[in-house]
Amino acid sequence: MTRFLPELKSLRVCKGFNGDGSMQMEDVSRAPTMRELLTHSAGFGYGLSDDNPIDKAYSQSSFLHAPNSTEALDRILKLPLASQPGVHWRYSAAVDIQGYIIERISGLSLGDFMERRIFGPLQMRDTGFYVPASKQDRFVVLKAYDAASKSLVAPSGTLVFDYSRPPGTASGGAGLVSTASDYLRFAQMLLNGGELDGVRILAPATVRLLASNHLADDIRAKAQESFSEHTGMGFGVDVAVVLDSAKAGTLRAEGSYDWGGAAGTWFWIDPRNDLIFIGMIQVMDRWKDPQLQSIDTDTTALVYGALVSPAK
Repeated sequence: MTRFLPELKSLRVCKGFNGDGSMQMEDVSRAPTMRELLTHSAGFGYGLSDDNPIDKAYSQSSFLHAPNSTEALDRILKLPLASQPGVHWRYSAAVDIQGYIIERISGLSLGDFMERRIFGPLQMRDTGFYVPASKQDRFVVLKAYDAASKSLVAPSGTLVFDYSRPPGTASGGAGLVSTASDYLRFAQMLLNGGELDGVRILAPATVRLLASNHLADDIRAKAQESFSEHTGMGFGVDVAVVLDSAKAGTLRAEGSYDWGGAAGTWFWIDPRNDLIFIGMIQVMDRWKDPQLQSIDTDTTALVYGALVSPAK
């Protein structure tokens, strides 16, 4: 992996804080591996909140709004890792770095690569990193839930983008817009083992690999980790994977995989029951709203409560 991003060898790690709140730094023990980037265990922060110094530094860097991916990566390289690689699971800029790697390997911008290799072949005509003027009247207005006023307000923060024009940096982790029907085509391709309507995007073995746990055993052995053994969940290639339905407290079958977006998009794919679910709302911070905070688990219960004759 360092063949494509040798700069990762020069990262610095926050190992603690001084009395004045400044960070104590140390050199990275080794460059993160591709597996660690794919499983959010490479040690990076992200900046989705300002409630700790590390994420605050990522937020203030505005790497997601950099004019190009080279500048975005340069900004990330100046930021501290939250831990040494391979020590903890932490949702992070690793998914954006995956996009930078794709650009270096393919020689294309991430947006062009995804259009040529995924969106175009799958006929996902309304998916991209911006909304053309001809489609602006179909674009849903994004809101955020404000706990103080208990109302929906205009959003702010790192994940607010100008969708009227192509971004300077297409993000591997944020900024993509789509429709439910396009999202369904992508999910159906995965459920079909990498193929849809005669177009093959991935090999069946690749899809199985994607939906298998790749989080290191020593991370899952730690009780405080988000995907520890007692949760019944693992983490595959950028998706959470059900390993034990009973431990996970879900009706979804083992082998199901899922993820959700900050603005309220959530999905899961259950190969055993030949099932796809896609949910879309446009509310940032929805977990602060008592009516929306458990919408993903509530919909799971409703779907499986109605499932009386599984297809498989």
